[in-house]
Amino acid sequence: MGKLFAATLLLSMPFYAAVSQAPTAGQKTVTEKLAKLVEPWPNAEVLNARRSDAERRTLFQSSEPLAFTLESGFSALNKDRDPNSTKEFPAVLKVTGSDGQPKSIELAISGRGHLRRTSAVCSFIPIRLMFRKDSTKGTPFEGPSNNLKLVTHCQSSREHEQYILREHLVYKLSNIVLERSFRTRLATVTYVDSKTGKPVTTRAGMLLEDDDDVARRMGGRIIDLERLVFTDIDLDPLLKMMVFEFMIGNTDFSIFALHNVVLIQTPDKKMYPVPYDFDLSALVHAPYAIPDKRLNMKSITDRLYRGPCRTREELDAVFATFKEKRDAIFATVDSIAGLDSTHRREVSNYLKDFFSLIERPASVKRFFIDTCNKTAM
Repeated sequence: MGKLFAATLLLSMPFYAAVSQAPTAGQKTVTEKLAKLVEPWPNAEVLNARRSDAERRTLFQSSEPLAFTLESGFSALNKDRDPNSTKEFPAVLKVTGSDGQPKSIELAISGRGHLRRTSAVCSFIPIRLMFRKDSTKGTPFEGPSNNLKLVTHCQSSREHEQYILREHLVYKLSNIVLERSFRTRLATVTYVDSKTGKPVTTRAGMLLEDDDDVARRMGGRIIDLERLVFTDIDLDPLLKMMVFEFMIGNTDFSIFALHNVVLIQTPDKKMYPVPYDFDLSALVHAPYAIPDKRLNMKSITDRLYRGPCRTREELDAVFATFKEKRDAIFATVDSIAGLDSTHRREVSNYLKDFFSLIERPASVKRFFIDTCNKTAM
């Protein structure tokens, strides 16, 4: 989007009326979001420094699960079920520092998410870690980003840890087939009640890269703007993202509503979508995952292409990039330590079905051409 287009949006009353909603506390207005599109860019030296710094983030330099202790009032936290709540709880995170010595970090935590925040789905809700400035120096969390998402175990069973491993796997696959994607780090988290000092549980978790760090690695910035359509997005990464979502059996996303997708603008004014939050995908296959009724799907394992209509030749060019990565994809499935044989086999079979499907002209026509939605968002 160039300056002229952004300015047109700012002056367009029909568009403004369509996207205008009263923002809640802390949210930007539509005018502020549109103004972001035409903000001046730092020079190339600054952008390169930001990229280098984000790429070197300590947290993502190792693939080993990070062990740490998180102490807070988890009983109160897990009662905070309102998805709009931003209530903060004091916490202390204890982790081994870069010097090998134990470090304690004072921070605040809050609940986050929507579906996984409901009591019918998860007894233990996802968490946002909010660090104070400069409090993480000399620890695996060191960096300018002051908050991280922690995907928790949802229910207190070892089986639910398998779904964390499966979602971590999906992110790893996105790292392989998409040029722009989120990094993750598995964790082993011991939760301690701050009132009693006693451990609540120790479970697998997953730390998700900060949005701004993703943008910095791409030499861009986050654009928090809803109601964009396919033609506003750079076509090649859009198609790859849509085929990736099809591969993993995920329909829980929307560029139009900015749901489970972040948009990154680069200095050349291109817009790139980066997907996240895959727990409702077939490849994760969480117990609570059901398809949206509006999509007329019978099962979460059904596949539905939600991208723009394209020619067979254009689709084949995208499929080729996935076929080139096939060996790396299945090697990654095999590499996830702790994923039991049943879950590993289910994941592998689902991915094999995808590769078989894109080899069959009749299936490509059925799934990608005949039923594509020209108005899909």
